[in-house]
Amino acid sequence: MGKFINPFTDFGFHRIFGQEVHKELLIDFLNQLLIGERQIVDITFQNPILQPETIDDRGVIFDIHCRDDKGGWFVVEMQNGAQPYFYNRGIYYLSRAISN
Repeated sequence: MGKFINPFTDFGFHRIFGQEVHKELLIDFLNQLLIGERQIVDITFQNPILQPETIDDRGVIFDIHCRDDKGGWFVVEMQNGAQPYFYNRGIYYLSRAISN
């Protein structure tokens, strides 16, 4: 029997899309999701984990760093379940990305 990877888990998503060899596949996949909104021209595989600034802070894990055709950059975050504080998390993640 064959083995399958679930793309809706962190492990599966990173295994399928999070490697340099699959960069064009990921760009194409994301551009299909963003039709009419943005056009990704490049993605960067950096260390996606930002350590907390203080002992009381939380760490931040970004899934994908993207650059669009207008020179803007943004972070793609994959979520598989309901997130009751998604907006607050988004603001926190964005603030950490900008400060770094």
